[in-house]
Amino acid sequence: MLQLRRREEQGQTRIDWLESRHVFSFGDYYAPEHKGFSDLRVINDDILRPASGFGTHPHNDMEIVTFVISGALEHRDSMGNGSVIRPGDIQRMSAGLGVTHSEFNPSDTEPARIIQVWIFPERKGLPPGYEQKHFDETELENCLRLVASREGRDGSAVIHQDADIYRSVLAEGSTLAHEIREGRSLWIQIVRGGLRINEVTLKEGDGIGITEGRMELSGADGGADFLLFDLKHPDHRK
Repeated sequence: MLQLRRREEQGQTRIDWLESRHVFSFGDYYAPEHKGFSDLRVINDDILRPASGFGTHPHNDMEIVTFVISGALEHRDSMGNGSVIRPGDIQRMSAGLGVTHSEFNPSDTEPARIIQVWIFPERKGLPPGYEQKHFDETELENCLRLVASREGRDGSAVIHQDADIYRSVLAEGSTLAHEIREGRSLWIQIVRGGLRINEVTLKEGDGIGITEGRMELSGADGGADFLLFDLKHPDHRK
């Protein structure tokens, strides 16, 4: 089964300092047929204008994973963390019992593009936590590089859910194969470029959920930078 979300079909937020695409229901964008996929709740593709950002706001009981695609993002939170996240970084914040944070584009001249992901945790009431890791692009080339997992395997960030997040930069014409394991499902989100999955071609901003079968992935239209989420099958989610 396929669940295809073309970029042009997704929700949008446009205000003076922010342009955002919402793959799933978020904020004022409500799409009852697109409330998430398995334990994946939010994928937002945000462009923050220079010297702007999200003021201090609360979260709880959510694993929040942020990728900076271009520019930079300054983060501060109630746990005492303060850092600037740049391309190649992955940031994981476990909101758990409750945390407040702010996210700000520190540049006076350059916009920042981020992709932020929310995943339901395996249980409520976890202690809040924070982690940041960097992956050079050479680590991502023509492979599925694990960047987050429940056990922190292979140097990945730790998320408190039975989910693996991979990132790949696949050159045009290069191919990868991936078998969906029994009881699992995949969501693929295109960051940049184009990706062909079996007979379907996706472009920047597109996403697709797949619940069975074997996939042949090939770079198209200059190659693809994409995220792959290996999740419990939606029917097996508790």
